[in-house]
Amino acid sequence: MSKRFISINGNDFTAMVLAGADNLRRNVDKVNGLNVFPVPDGDTGTNMNLTITSGVEELKKKPSSHIGKAADALSKGLLMGARGNSGVILSQLFRGFAKHVHDLETVNVQQFAAALQQGVETAYKAVVKPVEGTILTVSKEAAKHATQYRRGGDLADLMQEVLSKAKEALARTPEQLPVLKQVGVVDAGGQGLVCVYEGFVTALNGGLVDVSDEYASMDTTLDHVSVVPAINLSKEAHELLPAQAHLATEDIVFGYCTEFMLTIQPGKVKGLTFDESGFRDQLSKLGDSLLVVADDELVKVHIHAEYPGEVMNQAMKYGALSRIKIENMRDQHSHILEDAAGVYAASEDVAIETAVPLEVRKPYGFVAVALGDGITDILTSVGVDVVLSGGQTMNPSTEDIVNAVNSIHAETVFVLPNNSNIILAAQQAAQLVEGKSLIVIPSKSIPQGLAAILAFQEKAEAKANTEAMNASLKRVKSGQVTYAVRDTNMDGIDIKQGHFIGIQDGRIVSSQPSLMDACKKLLQEMIEDGNEIVTILTGEDAKEEETEELEAFIHEMYPDMEIELHPGGQPLYAYLFSVE
Repeated sequence: MSKRFISINGNDFTAMVLAGADNLRRNVDKVNGLNVFPVPDGDTGTNMNLTITSGVEELKKKPSSHIGKAADALSKGLLMGARGNSGVILSQLFRGFAKHVHDLETVNVQQFAAALQQGVETAYKAVVKPVEGTILTVSKEAAKHATQYRRGGDLADLMQEVLSKAKEALARTPEQLPVLKQVGVVDAGGQGLVCVYEGFVTALNGGLVDVSDEYASMDTTLDHVSVVPAINLSKEAHELLPAQAHLATEDIVFGYCTEFMLTIQPGKVKGLTFDESGFRDQLSKLGDSLLVVADDELVKVHIHAEYPGEVMNQAMKYGALSRIKIENMRDQHSHILEDAAGVYAASEDVAIETAVPLEVRKPYGFVAVALGDGITDILTSVGVDVVLSGGQTMNPSTEDIVNAVNSIHAETVFVLPNNSNIILAAQQAAQLVEGKSLIVIPSKSIPQGLAAILAFQEKAEAKANTEAMNASLKRVKSGQVTYAVRDTNMDGIDIKQGHFIGIQDGRIVSSQPSLMDACKKLLQEMIEDGNEIVTILTGEDAKEEETEELEAFIHEMYPDMEIELHPGGQPLYAYLFSVE
């Protein structure tokens, strides 16, 4: 007979998370296989797995029997490790959960249900245009059912109900999202969440979870969690030498690292209303390395200031201060950088530069995401400072993007995701970068990213550049050719496993047994009267004779079209096309 859980503490919650993470890991291929497009690099399961693994690593470093503290640690890890849209949404679900249980040592059925509901509300706020029939819907229906649960005080029973409702919601996703019904699958992100919830139920029902080596330092039996803090991190903090370490102590202009939480109290000063943007502008005049993250009634502030009292006086006009921490950076120059918010271990894919003083900052910098040596060379040649290795095959995490942006000594950094599944992570990174402005240009393909950076004007203001770069995205048509990994039917096109498929701006427009036939059909769909240039990026598997055949085809069918040919080196996609 399984034990009843009237409440759970941080150790119990940690065991649930470990079991959920391990179950998701075991089902990565299953979740990846549910991606709507039958392409060989579907990655929803991979992204969610890497996201929750980052949360687990943070739990290892900060174990606590206090569920609020454990949930905070998980939330931080998920936030920094979030990859892809589903990974970002997963991080937001547990961010809201953590906010609700923040001050609680244990939670009962009602509190757990309310925390799930706050997680859903936080996730919906994070998505500009929420789409039903996705992980959002699955989480919403499950949380709604939890808040209405009235059949007892056992958390194991509640979680079983949550799981059952999540599965029911998942089964209905094809009725809500036509493309899922068309392909005959349920939502991949929703399935990933169900895997996590299955792990929760297993842990609460007393099952001894057979965890993988990744999590072997933690016993996942509830009420018996032995946590061994992680020692061998992928990148130790000391391996990243921050720029300030190259400054002499007397060069420190703003001598006090100041951090605090501000709880908004509306009406504290008559006629004064809190506005995040205005508040940030006010504090920016009092120091540098400013980070302001506002979340409903709570605001996190980090700043290097010469007069911390002035900063706090300004903040106190809007509410109450807590968690105040002030460090004299001149006295503690050897170690304060490891406490500075926003400085993280460098990603393996980003070469971090360290020793450029603030006074020589350039006005603009660029981060782009791409895969393929040729594409990387092209982006670098047109002014991109850091090219993160990634794309459809591997989405960089929020932390990867933060690291890349922090490595560029510029006042404003534009980020070009070049993939629709990376945009949310980039937008989340914008909340975490300190001391500079991060602007996400929502490019969904390499051609769009190239068009955006070519629309950039060095002497223009950031707002004008943002508008011009966003406008450029609409002027380019993007195409790509890969092979199908399963039989399916989409948009009236019968697709056979192993056939080559042509994709234009996210829509499959051709499926052919021959690579050349798929390319030619795609180009015929893309090229219209008035178009002038077609750009071809060859993949690592492209053959010279086939590329020459494509050029001859374009010259014959569209004699007025100019052709630009570049070696892209991208895997899995034999050719990338753009038409302008």
